[in-house]
Amino acid sequence: MKVLVVIPCLNESENLARIAHQMLKDPSCGQLVIADGGSNDGSRQIAERLAHSDYRVSFLHNPSRIQSAAVNAAVAKHGHEFELFVRIDAHCIYPDGYVTKLASSWNRTEAASIVVPMDTIGQAGFQKAVAAAQNSWLGNGGSPHRTVSQGRYVDHGHHALMEISAFQHAGGYCEAMIANEDAELDRRLSDLGYSIYLDPGSTIRYQPRTNIRSLWRQYLVYGQGRSRTIMRHGMKLKLRQALPLLVPAAALLAILTPISFFFSIPIILYWLAAFSAGVLIGGRAGGGWTRLAGLAAIVMHAAWGFGFLMERLRNPSGLPPRHGFSQRERVGRWTGSTG
Repeated sequence: MKVLVVIPCLNESENLARIAHQMLKDPSCGQLVIADGGSNDGSRQIAERLAHSDYRVSFLHNPSRIQSAAVNAAVAKHGHEFELFVRIDAHCIYPDGYVTKLASSWNRTEAASIVVPMDTIGQAGFQKAVAAAQNSWLGNGGSPHRTVSQGRYVDHGHHALMEISAFQHAGGYCEAMIANEDAELDRRLSDLGYSIYLDPGSTIRYQPRTNIRSLWRQYLVYGQGRSRTIMRHGMKLKLRQALPLLVPAAALLAILTPISFFFSIPIILYWLAAFSAGVLIGGRAGGGWTRLAGLAAIVMHAAWGFGFLMERLRNPSGLPPRHGFSQRERVGRWTGSTG
């Protein structure tokens, strides 16, 4: 079975050609769509060269820039030619035969969506600390797509393969989501009765942020996205999602320390616990920079919590959805070229 493969792209010149060639070698790749959000690092030129050299490659300009819009555009333009599509993140590392493995899992399970675990790897420095944190309970809270070793049905996971009919039936990705669009779509799929299967045999590797500033920005957006999902669907926070909200509360309480030292006790205890846990986690991960996993976790918890609360304050009644297929197929909004 041939599958539509979609790569949302924004300034991925370092990885784009490599990952595109890898996907094109997969026998199940029927067409590869590179949807570029206005790259200025040469990614667009790489995509256009690929489109001119291989008839299976198509280039799409994505004026909205965000990944959700890129996937919606690709499916709107090419979805009628395929039954399945696979979403590829250009900054991840994929096993060979990835598309074929996913198609095999779909045939075996008949789930509408196949999701995959994600293993974070750090190359050097602070990135190693981030990877150690994200691969541990301290950083992921036991999230199934970070910890599971056996295949099972789940309510959410890292998006990989999806039935195009189910994707369109659910409305596609919501383009009002700045992040967490995958979890928000998973909720709509589940509400419609579709199943989601986590396939550990197709685990991917992810290289995390390399410094505190970029990690903070990433998790601030993650918190905002999760807040929108929670408000839109009236969901309850899971324990692993609720606990990070205590960090902003403790930090704000510490502002009152000039009045009494006792106001600083919660944040001090949290810091001590996080740093201690990070040292233990880092010791199991090889030592060195990984022993700063606690610092990475503190940044992740605080940014996620502040992002979540900021979104609640900024949009207390939530934002209206903008589903890719809720009203009409918006092919006319998109321009593209095919090799």
